[in-house]
Formats: sequence, structure tokens, C-alpha cells
Amino acid sequence: MAERALAGLSKPDVALELTLRPALFSDFVGQERVKERLEIAVQAARQRGEALDHLLLSGPPGLGKTTIAHIIARAMGSNLKATSGPTIEKAGDLAGLLTNLEEGDVLFIDEIHRLQKTIEEYLYPAMEDFKLDIIIDQGPNARSVRLNLPRFTLVGATTRSGLLTAPLLTRFPLRERLDYYEAAQLQHIVVRSARLLDVETEREAALDVARRSRGTPRIANNLLRRVRDYAQVRGNGRITHEVADRALAMLEIDRDGLDEMDKRILEAVIAKFGGGPVGVNSLAVAVGEEPDTIEEVYEPYLIMQGYLKRTPQGRVANESSYQKLGLKRGPGDQGRLL
Repeated sequence: MAERALAGLSKPDVALELTLRPALFSDFVGQERVKERLEIAVQAARQRGEALDHLLLSGPPGLGKTTIAHIIARAMGSNLKATSGPTIEKAGDLAGLLTNLEEGDVLFIDEIHRLQKTIEEYLYPAMEDFKLDIIIDQGPNARSVRLNLPRFTLVGATTRSGLLTAPLLTRFPLRERLDYYEAAQLQHIVVRSARLLDVETEREAALDVARRSRGTPRIANNLLRRVRDYAQVRGNGRITHEVADRALAMLEIDRDGLDEMDKRILEAVIAKFGGGPVGVNSLAVAVGEEPDTIEEVYEPYLIMQGYLKRTPQGRVANESSYQKLGLKRGPGDQGRLL
């Protein structure tokens, strides 16, 4: 996910993104229990002189899965090679990646749930036995050749672990889920990022940014950059509470972290579908967005904050949605508690 996000950035933006990324476990804020378990696993593997067991990281986008993969590679003193599930289109692509690994390297596959099932079949012996079976030629001349691979660590990242097949899932001895961050943790991240960006920021202003970051460090860093730009152009370069508030208001992000699309989704559920229930495909058409984007980007936060809920019949607007938009539930609304 992170590599895909970086692909659309200019070179200076990519360098900036990498600069803000923590390089050590000690610099990584939040996910304390996950971090503790991984630190122990890394230290034990290093003491034994072995490669770290394969690791699956799951959770919403922007919480640090790619960052953890980089930290693990650095902690193990090995190289990291990154790719994503959709880019591995045929077995030869995977074979090229695996045969170019060195002993102890970390192979990071983002969006691993999007691997083709035929590609997964090649991964199984590679993960378990560190061997790769490839087919040469076709038809009656086809023959199988087994290649030995160096012992490596596969780190898979997914936003939808439920889409992974059981055979692939069970081949990850280490499985960790990352959860949304608290505002205080995000404030610490914003303060650290502001220091790296060399922009003076009040702690109260950092908290303003943190509270509107939807529990996600990536969003917090993105908002900090936009607030920095506003402070530079419309202020004296210093990020104060007032500057942050004006900048975030200009970006149409309210004090609860909801942006324009969030409100369009809530308005559509209430105004066009009587409060729900409504299916995600119908909702996507109503707001002009892809169903997958609604499910993976917008909906989790709206559900977490109590604005929406999922039912077997579809999405339903809760009372807090009406309060947020300053509306009253009408007698014809179907969005009652089920």
C-alpha cells in the first residue's frame, strides 16, 4: 500500500516520506504489544543466527505495516526487497524475486491478499522448505526443476486478511494486527515529524492535527505537510493552534476528522436512502466513489466513530449521523436500531 502511494509522488515527496518513516523500533510510536512481540522475535532469531520467521501484518492502511517491514530488515541487518501482490502477474515474476534474494533477506509483499491463486502455489514450498519448483517448456517436453533458495523472511501486509486462503495464512508463524492510534500517540508522531521537517509547532496544534487524523499516522503526516504549507504562506511559518485550525478548516476537515466525502456518504444514507439500510454498491453510485474505496477507506472510521453500522440488510445511519449533519430523523426513515 505504501509503495503504491509513493508511486504517485514526486522525488522530493518520496524522499520526505522516507525521512519521516522511523528506522528503529525505539522510534516507532504506538502498537506497543505488537512491537514488544516483534522485538523479542527479532532478538531471538539474531541470537540463533537464523532468519526471522515469516510474518503477516494486517490492519487498515496507513498504520505502519511497511514501516515495520523496513525496521525488521534493519534490525536483522539484512536487505529488504519490496513488491505488491498485483504486480506479481506470473510465476516467472515470483521466481525472479525469490532467486535474487540473499541469505536472511526480507521480502515484503504488500496487498498480499491480491496474489493470484496460481502464484500462491509456488509460494508454499518456498516458505516451508525454501525450495522453488518451476516448469520448463510446455506440453510433452515440460519438466519440473527444483531450485534451492536462501533462507529468507517473507513479510506480507494486507488490509483484508479475510481474503487470504487458509493454506497461505497458516504458513505465517508470526501474525500481527495493527489497530488505530489514540490521539495522544498521533500527537507524539506529529511532534516528531514537525521536528524532522524543521517547522516550529505548538503541542496544542500538534494535538489538533492528531485529532483529525482518523487514528492513522500516514494521514497525520499528510495533514501536517498541508498545515505547514498554510503556515508558510498565510502565516510566519510557525504552526500554532489558530493556524492549524484555519488550515484544517480550509481543507474541509472538521474537528472530528470527517472530510467532505465522509459527510457525502452520511448525507446519502440519510437523504437518499431514508437512513438505510443500503448496500455498498448503491451507496457508491450515489456518492460517485468505488465500492472498495468506501469499504476500505471511509467506512471503517465512520463505523468506529459510531456514525454508521453494518447490518445483514446494508449500511444504517446511527443517531450520531443525524446530529453531525444537524438533521432530525423523519417518520419515514428506516435507519432505526435493528
